[in-house]
Amino acid sequence: MASLKDLRNKIKSVKSIQQVTNAMKMVAAAKLRKSQEDMEKARPYTNAIEEMIHHLIPDIDRSLLPILDSRDIKKKLFLVVSADRGMAGAFNANIIKKTEQKVAEFGSENCLIICIGKKSHDYFKRRDFNIIKNYRDFWNTLSISDALSIGDIIIEKYLSGEVDSVEVIYNEFVNVASQKIICKSFLPITYDVSEKDSCDLLYEPSKENVVKTLIPKHLNVQLWQFLLESNASEQAARMVAMENATENAGEMISDLSIEYNKARQAAITTEIIEIVSGANALEG
Repeated sequence: MASLKDLRNKIKSVKSIQQVTNAMKMVAAAKLRKSQEDMEKARPYTNAIEEMIHHLIPDIDRSLLPILDSRDIKKKLFLVVSADRGMAGAFNANIIKKTEQKVAEFGSENCLIICIGKKSHDYFKRRDFNIIKNYRDFWNTLSISDALSIGDIIIEKYLSGEVDSVEVIYNEFVNVASQKIICKSFLPITYDVSEKDSCDLLYEPSKENVVKTLIPKHLNVQLWQFLLESNASEQAARMVAMENATENAGEMISDLSIEYNKARQAAITTEIIEIVSGANALEG
């Protein structure tokens, strides 16, 4: 059995850790409220543009814009959206696992990676994946200009023919307790003919001009939405992880306190027995 001093030190250490995890939980909860609000505000706009694009593309000539060009896929680019920090449960591990799976399926020699966040960059750099760009310390000053700059790099790679397909791997926010790993095709822009609305709509000045205007907005807004979803998911995952850690620390403190009390009672009992035995010896 551990000594009383060791048990006191353990209880003190666990209480200190509990204070840290509880503080991190409260910080994550405060950040979650803001990031969730931003993410939910952007969703209707993102979905509306995507729906309109998918309605228009089947009716126009895809050669109208180079960005609509579809070709045989020989090279793939993966945009991997992770966090800069850990202590968020399986948030980063799930992203990394999904990326490894997708790269293995297509062949690592034919895949390029852009890493957002320290965690994915550190992991793939150590394993010699083909990383062409990375963004570290990314989430402290998140703004739409970040999405625009990332979009410019991706579109440049696609238009130059350096890559034939772009996929984004990120966490989609479902609710505070749940995030869903999404691997979404970003380029080329595809559509499902079966889902096309059969009603005839009039577009002014023309469908072609509308598409030319909307495509750049569509790509930029999509990237921004991916970042907002991942940011909200990270804060939710960290809040839940720190809440669980705080509760586990409380249970550990309770168990250690019981063990400490048992050891203390045993020590007191031993002392009483020794005193009584000494008194009896003196009387004898």
